[in-house]
Amino acid sequence: MVLRNGSDTLQMWLDPPPPVYMQFYMFNVTNPTEVLDGETPLVVEIGPYTYRELRPRVKVHILDNGTRVSFLNPRTYVFIPEMSVGNPEVDLIRTVNVPAVVAMEMATATSLRLPVEIMLLLYKEEMFAIHTVHEWLWGYDDKFLSTMHKFRPGIDPQFGFFNKMNGTDDGEYVVLSGEENYKDFTRIVEWRGKETLDWWTSNTSNMINGTDGSSFHPLIEPEETIYIFASDFCRSLYLTYEKYVTVKGIPAYRFVPPTSFYTSGSINKNNAGFCVPAGNCPGSGILNISTCMQGAPILLSPPHFYQSDEQYVKDIDGMHPKKEDHETFLDINPLTGFLVRACKRLQINVYVRSLPDFLQTGSIKTLVFPVLHLNESVLLDEDSAEKLKTALFESSLIMSIPYIIMGLGVIFGVVFVVLACRPYRAKEEGSEDERAPLIRTS
Repeated sequence: MVLRNGSDTLQMWLDPPPPVYMQFYMFNVTNPTEVLDGETPLVVEIGPYTYRELRPRVKVHILDNGTRVSFLNPRTYVFIPEMSVGNPEVDLIRTVNVPAVVAMEMATATSLRLPVEIMLLLYKEEMFAIHTVHEWLWGYDDKFLSTMHKFRPGIDPQFGFFNKMNGTDDGEYVVLSGEENYKDFTRIVEWRGKETLDWWTSNTSNMINGTDGSSFHPLIEPEETIYIFASDFCRSLYLTYEKYVTVKGIPAYRFVPPTSFYTSGSINKNNAGFCVPAGNCPGSGILNISTCMQGAPILLSPPHFYQSDEQYVKDIDGMHPKKEDHETFLDINPLTGFLVRACKRLQINVYVRSLPDFLQTGSIKTLVFPVLHLNESVLLDEDSAEKLKTALFESSLIMSIPYIIMGLGVIFGVVFVVLACRPYRAKEEGSEDERAPLIRTS
């Protein structure tokens, strides 16, 4: 397969037909007063709030004699009421007041402490805040941030975990077309004009590896390691073979992140480059992405701290990690490299602690506090599944032709030998009179 002008491969890659869904699950804090007194937080999961994710590739340019392709990948999210538990513009959620926490963390023990404290008191900002699901996801006007914006225009007056990410792209990608090597099909070589990242503390950790997770090269083997670059993870991921599965009658290999992927950098030295600053490694399952979030104390993990240190699960009442609900996986047809089913699952957490300079933090424990988790999923639609099954059947016939010819050759050869031997054997096995000499002497 090659990304070439006018090809079916290019057309399918530009706007893949299988629908992609993004499901959000919010964690509602039910005992905020007790949490500030140092007790264990109790959270209740509310969701899913489901959105259809539209992600066409646009501004596509074929480069370097057809060996590279550049493009943008804007994403638009359309709410699907029938696949959701409620109305995101009505349903209220109480969780960590992220703008306030970020401001307090950045101002503590600095000259900004007093003005930040005054503004927090002026706007009655607390450790926890209540907003609609829609506001938490897509953004709301924050009075505190609006005031900060007047003094520092670089500060966005709005906050939302996916603020300004609906209808926008995450930067230009440059990928290989597969023209020179089929294994390089759609492999990313540049993102935002750079060949590497600059957020992490080792060259290996800063590498941009693999595809964007929506396409893969054909002829995949179980022994392979699948690499993906995910901008929302701020890093490249890798997955290894788990088992053989079938999806709508289509054979597939399932790949999942191995345990080593989640192991703390203090244990697995291959992950030490993701410890920021160097040597400051969180427990297994936790990725500190504050360096790519402008210093905000945001940490990622699998949902419900699945495959994470047990302590994170115990710290929050309401965590129930389950493999079938919280594991990321890819189901790939090995012959074509087509993605037939996938779920990318992650949880957004905020690092919180008691700060003596700020009364708002009370006696809260030092915690990795979950605020929401998401499931970005795709399942091959019926029309695409039938087309793929037809293509696989035709491919199996084509691949079988040499063996059929060889088999027919053997059969014809055996028949020929049998037929050739029959007159001789008939001659050898004639009657006694037939075997007698034609001329007898007395």
